[in-house]
Amino acid sequence: MTMSKRLPLFLLALLVLAALVWGFLPGPVPVEMAAVTRGPLSVTVDEEGKTRVRERYAVSAPVAGYARRIDLKIGDAVAAGQTVAVLEPARSAGLDPRGEAQARAQVEAARAAARASHDAVAATLAEERLADQELARAEALFRDRFVAQAALDQARSRQQAGQANRRAAEQSARAADYQLAVAQAALVQAGRPARGDTVAVTAPVAGRVLAVPHESAGPVAAGQSLIEIGNPDSLEVVVEVLSTAAVRIAPGTRVSLDRWGGERPLDAVVRVVEPAGFTKISALGVEEQRVRVLADISTPAEVWHRLADGYRVEASFVVWHGDDVLQVPTSALFRQGNDWALYAVVDGRARLRPLRIGQRSGLAAQVLDGLAAGAQVIARPDDRIRDGVRVAAQ
Repeated sequence: MTMSKRLPLFLLALLVLAALVWGFLPGPVPVEMAAVTRGPLSVTVDEEGKTRVRERYAVSAPVAGYARRIDLKIGDAVAAGQTVAVLEPARSAGLDPRGEAQARAQVEAARAAARASHDAVAATLAEERLADQELARAEALFRDRFVAQAALDQARSRQQAGQANRRAAEQSARAADYQLAVAQAALVQAGRPARGDTVAVTAPVAGRVLAVPHESAGPVAAGQSLIEIGNPDSLEVVVEVLSTAAVRIAPGTRVSLDRWGGERPLDAVVRVVEPAGFTKISALGVEEQRVRVLADISTPAEVWHRLADGYRVEASFVVWHGDDVLQVPTSALFRQGNDWALYAVVDGRARLRPLRIGQRSGLAAQVLDGLAAGAQVIARPDDRIRDGVRVAAQ
């Protein structure tokens, strides 16, 4: 076969071989791409919080007693100095049949002791009169020199002893009468009001009723909470943040309140970062050190007037903000040793790029060096991506 006839066959074999090689070559890896952009970037600390009335007053019982039913309801307006509760003297406790029988027996025993004491007084009075008579005779006989001085002294001593015995018997009789009164007081019927003046409990400030812990009539102890009063229009937001995040929050930090039920987020400003933390157990059972942060709502009240005490909100504390920041999605970043890196897309291939990162939020990170605006990067690299691998956008 001549060369001119072999050349087409040779070219055909090369084409078939090239097609086979091309067919077995790996195709480009489909990836999700993102662009490096410039724009505003905010770094936030996000936590759940709740609203509460800023000045809340718990009105408690000044003394122990029996509280009358409180007619005020939650939401009612009260004026400063208005009577919100009335306390009566404590009522006597009830007696069961056994206790009543014991109390009646104690009354009879006290009555018998009182009678015995009064009889003892009568006996000492008789002894005292006899001692007086003996002393008078002894003095007359001593003047006529029929008895010695010693006999007169003995008569005078018996007279003084009789007086002392009579006074002691009278005191014992008085004490027995008091014991009888105490025993009779134990027989007062259960629930019978005690005599005495009532105590009016007044509101310290003007506001609205927030809670009525003790609405029904009943006994109360000194210091027990009866009613809570506050102004529901003076709301603040309380957020418990991790202590590692609290060090980045300062008074004056801007806060965005979302998922409170309205159409748009509310603006707030941090007023206080409490100087002491506390330990709290998370939902996963992990001990966490948390700090309370208090913020004031700066959005006009007519926008959030339906908010009330104890409502849930989601707070985002803006701890850093930039208006023109070169940024990249945080999902594109991964660690390379102690540095950050990502895969940039250059001419259809993945190229490893180390870079310096600044501030980071949940979705984007600030690029300090290593990329330019407009560059394409792989948003979510997986284990198929290597330096130089061909990639294609999904």
